[in-house]
Amino acid sequence: MNLRALSLSRRRRKIASRPGHCAACSAAMLALCMAIAPGAHAQVVPAGDKGGVMLSVGAAASGYTLNYGQQKLLGVSAFFDAETRRHLGAEAEVRSLEFHNTNDITATTYLAGARYFRDFGRFQIYAKGLVGFGHANLAFSLGQANSMVIAPGGGVDFILNRRVHLRLADFEYQRWPQAVYGSTPAFASVGISSGIRFRVF
Repeated sequence: MNLRALSLSRRRRKIASRPGHCAACSAAMLALCMAIAPGAHAQVVPAGDKGGVMLSVGAAASGYTLNYGQQKLLGVSAFFDAETRRHLGAEAEVRSLEFHNTNDITATTYLAGARYFRDFGRFQIYAKGLVGFGHANLAFSLGQANSMVIAPGGGVDFILNRRVHLRLADFEYQRWPQAVYGSTPAFASVGISSGIRFRVF
């Protein structure tokens, strides 16, 4: 009888100890989860906030004034932007000015260079310095002008969302130092473009 009572007493103590043991395990697991959670949360970075280079493409309508004959030209442009989180980037653009021309004057430029930008709320302000090549058809089909082109500029985008920017205004001054004709010492043009930009990567 004593042995049976002792065995029964031991079984009761084991059963009684199990709820406390489970509670201790639960508390330990909860503390472990709470300790791990902040570290795990800190390691999770949204894909859009990671470092690296962001690539965008866009198109715009352009209006320019060329000092050769004071010609006002309309056209279209396509551009490619590469940006980093350090507010530095690069831009390449192609612009063709062939509309609203008189006397058969047209101009096309192929430019690339550096870009610096800053965001202010939903607006992005940028400055750029581009260099490249330009080709122009002279009045009355008298010939062609080919020249290196130097083009400082800047502008402002409206950030519609993370993927789409509206290019409100892109200003550019183009200097054609090798294009000389008649009383025009060197071609120059100034203009504005407006369009849209899409982030692709």
